[in-house]
Amino acid sequence: MISIYLFMAFFIANLLGYGGGPASIPLMFEEVVNRYSWLSNDQFSNMLALANALPGPIATKIAAYVGYSAGGWPGFLIALIATVVPSALALIVLLRIIQRFRQSPVIKGMTLSVQPVIAVMMLILTWQIGADGIKAIGWVQSIVITGISLLAMTKFKMHPAFLIIAAFLYGGLVIPYL
Repeated sequence: MISIYLFMAFFIANLLGYGGGPASIPLMFEEVVNRYSWLSNDQFSNMLALANALPGPIATKIAAYVGYSAGGWPGFLIALIATVVPSALALIVLLRIIQRFRQSPVIKGMTLSVQPVIAVMMLILTWQIGADGIKAIGWVQSIVITGISLLAMTKFKMHPAFLIIAAFLYGGLVIPYL
């Protein structure tokens, strides 16, 4: 039964995750944490941070980890297949349709109107992860880390992977002694 649940969870999240991996993360969170409880909120946040630091598409890394955690090697394969194959097939079909009707106001309206929904989904996930961080390390640490990260990424164009590694080091070497 876990195989069916894994397939459906990642199939739905990736099929509806319009905009790519980052847009599917809130949908995966909903399935993995809230619906099936394969990971806790903290586990998902930690996995997401580490997955962002590693190369490759985020959705496949999440699927691989959760699939393996919930169902071993068969779960690993099922979650990856559910993540990649339906989206790849949908991409082929939809791109043919969009290319054919790309000047249509209907197609333009459809592709543009979904963007605010994705933004809200990402804001909700950000809020949930941020709230967990504040509970774990407090307001001051959270604001300092957030501020440094924002400055480093926007002003200095630092890759998020370096900030994630720095945060891991800070969290392991400094926070336990505060």
